[in-house]
Amino acid sequence: MSAENKPKLDEGEIELLKAALKMSYKERFLMTTRLYKVHQTMQKASIQHKPYISK
Repeated sequence: MSAENKPKLDEGEIELLKAALKMSYKERFLMTTRLYKVHQTMQKASIQHKPYISK
């Protein structure tokens, strides 16, 4: 990868990557399954708008 195409990371992003590397395989699996469940729920969700009825 050339120097001009290299992605620039903020300090916060680097800290998140370091924390992720310290996680065990079980923690990674649990995090991934949690995100997968949220993703499945959001795919099934539908937003319905009910017009406001004034009294």
